[in-house]
Amino acid sequence: MSNFTIIVGIILAILFFIFAYSLYIKFTRNKVVRKDIPTVAATPSGVLCPLCKSNLLKGENLFSRVFRPVKEGVESEQRCIILGCPHCHPYCQDGIKRICPVCHKKVPCDGHLVARLFTHAKGKRHVRITGCSECTHK
Repeated sequence: MSNFTIIVGIILAILFFIFAYSLYIKFTRNKVVRKDIPTVAATPSGVLCPLCKSNLLKGENLFSRVFRPVKEGVESEQRCIILGCPHCHPYCQDGIKRICPVCHKKVPCDGHLVARLFTHAKGKRHVRITGCSECTHK
């Protein structure tokens, strides 16, 4: 009987050591700060998403696709689709509604806004939204 209790005691000691070591690793990894990853300030940038009207934080961008120019000249015009921001694309966060600014109907999660991107002579850009994927098909 004493050999059995010694073996059980050794097994329990090993299990306790493994458990304590895993807790040590878990808590020490969270305290390591990597200096090569830039931190993003959680301050609003003043830019709103045209789909969900969420205020974008600094470092957050819209997901969009810009196609080849339609017209060449002083002001170039390009077709553009706007998929959304990190709050509403590819998945909507809770309480976020994607509304088209033209037809004021709900835009599905796989939908997008259709727009024209104008680049002026001085390099300034302007976007004109012409509708969503639902209202431009009609």
